[in-house]
Amino acid sequence: MPAQDQDPSPHLRPLLAPLDEVPEVAGKARLLATAAGPRVLDLLFHLPERYVDRRRVTRLSEAADGDIATVPVLVESVTAPRNPSQPWVVKCSSERALIDLVYFLRARWVGPWLARAFPEGAARTVSGRVRRYGPRWQMDAPDFVSPPDTIPDLQPIWPLVKGLGPKDMQKAVAASLARLPEVAEWGDAALLQRRRWSSFTASLRVLQAPTSIPPQEATDRLAYDELLAGQIAIGLVRRAVLTRPGRSLTGDGVLREKALAAFGHKPTEAQAHALREIDADLAAPRRMLRLLQGDVGSGKTLVALLAMLRAVESGAQAAIMAPTEILARQHLRTFQRLAGAAGVECALLAGSVKGKERSRVLRRLAEGSLPLVIGTHALFQEGVAFRDLALVVVDEQHRFGVAQRLMLTEKGTETDVLVMTATPIPRTLLLTQWGEMAVSRLEGRPAGRKPIVTRIINRDRRDEVLAALRRAFDKGDRAYWVVRAIEEGEAHDNVAAETTFAALKEVFGERVRLAHGAQTLEVREAALSDFAAGRAQLLVATTVVEVGVDVPEATIMIIEQAERFGLSALHQLRGRVGRGTAQSYCLLLPSSELVEGEKRRLAVIRDTEDGFVIADADLDFRGGGDALGTRQAGQMGRRIADPQRHAPLVRIAHQDATLLLERDPDLSATPRGRAARDLLTLFDHDLTLKPLAAG
Repeated sequence: MPAQDQDPSPHLRPLLAPLDEVPEVAGKARLLATAAGPRVLDLLFHLPERYVDRRRVTRLSEAADGDIATVPVLVESVTAPRNPSQPWVVKCSSERALIDLVYFLRARWVGPWLARAFPEGAARTVSGRVRRYGPRWQMDAPDFVSPPDTIPDLQPIWPLVKGLGPKDMQKAVAASLARLPEVAEWGDAALLQRRRWSSFTASLRVLQAPTSIPPQEATDRLAYDELLAGQIAIGLVRRAVLTRPGRSLTGDGVLREKALAAFGHKPTEAQAHALREIDADLAAPRRMLRLLQGDVGSGKTLVALLAMLRAVESGAQAAIMAPTEILARQHLRTFQRLAGAAGVECALLAGSVKGKERSRVLRRLAEGSLPLVIGTHALFQEGVAFRDLALVVVDEQHRFGVAQRLMLTEKGTETDVLVMTATPIPRTLLLTQWGEMAVSRLEGRPAGRKPIVTRIINRDRRDEVLAALRRAFDKGDRAYWVVRAIEEGEAHDNVAAETTFAALKEVFGERVRLAHGAQTLEVREAALSDFAAGRAQLLVATTVVEVGVDVPEATIMIIEQAERFGLSALHQLRGRVGRGTAQSYCLLLPSSELVEGEKRRLAVIRDTEDGFVIADADLDFRGGGDALGTRQAGQMGRRIADPQRHAPLVRIAHQDATLLLERDPDLSATPRGRAARDLLTLFDHDLTLKPLAAG
């Protein structure tokens, strides 16, 4: 049996099991899955965010206000509250100091429970944060009371969710560590020695169940393992692509010329350069796998269409897949205008296309009479067949991993792949997330577009904003009003789409429409269509308009609670205006007085439109946030690696993976190669092997 067809890691099955199959934690499995993920492995990768040393301060005479202290006490009395606003107080002494243990609890069981836990004259040891109030110390609701609790010397603090306590997490982690097998070493021996890194399992144990403050090397080791897994997965796909035969796609340029004539502008130099790179790939006798990375409004769609027309000129078919039907329909309108001018028919294939129309599209794709198709995931479902699919374009589909991007080509023979993203990617992360691809980068904006004026407006100037909107509407302009939530939330200042729509409709009447993700597709599309056609001038929306909405007449973008959006999201939303020749504006309305960090973040958006500058700033501000994308099988998603701290390890992991695959291309001939299969499984890249086995 070929090595790829075997289960590479049967000994890892206990880690891949669902948490509800672990008897010790089954009752909390749902909450644990919410906090960490559904599997034992997910819980083990749910690392503590900090550690509390409970033995550093053992006497109140050594304590400073605010310290965590673990001290012996002698119970003097339990005092009940005299009114509901007061707490229960357990008065104690500790050596020569006085300390009150304070409990703000209201239930009937509190008094009897405290009487049993703290009988007069009893000796206890308590651990928690202490505060100094005059001659007495105070500890609010001690974290531990012994007996009966065992007070840990060092307590890991894990991120939790409501209903899940620290002791629940500690018990679950202990049960998961008991299922952790030893694994063969996939790391380079010289690197491990130079970095003073312990094994994978030892590093995981020291972080999850420490006896002393874990060294940074333990986190670095696991971060490197995660990065190495991603680079090996990327390397496997790159090798598969480069070794598979492709086809040469050339054309006479006639269809492109007609489409460009309908477009009305020459491609920018950046677009022309990207097209030359794409054309060279298409003409080469190997498969293309290229990332077209362009900022908001840089003209990626035109480049994609011209590439697809090259495939049509060669007598083949091309398809473009978008992550949402809204974006797919937007592409359809653009393609019908430009490709239609060249006499090239195109159609939509998405979930809402049903019945006779769906049958017609499927039939014509199979017989080859439909050269261009635009769609969603429906394009690649079973039952969708092409006569000769030569080029696949994947738009804004960063949720696809390297394995999935490879599998998309299976609808054709020797199919080329072009992936587009409007999300600017810092240069230091390109290797991590898109390393298996050649990259074409569009910089600059299409001719005729003016810079967008961005301003930060205090919410107490809302009436001025409404007056400015009325003046703009009287001139025929259109505007977006974007909020974060669909309905009111718990926070008192949470701005919701439904209530904002109702309030603005009272001001502007039938000029207003509403679009959000909880609506049916038909209702949402109707609102977007009315806005695009000018039947409405104000669109209240959530981030459903972040990508794929192209209304050149829209000149104003208003974003409420702007400080709660990420910089990249703000940049994407701003990119919905400034798509025509008129001057456009973006107004950021914070929810309240900004703190210093929020001021700096919004100032970045105000002061630059360069998405790559913004992406780098977003990475700096977010620090250890999920900057590398969502965790998907076959994709580099961050669980442990910090994009700032561990950036230098990316290149080392890349070089290490390259050397490993040169020596053992199938990860089956050497002990380290076989161990790397465990690594791929542990970091959810094992699916990368499956399409390779299929050839």
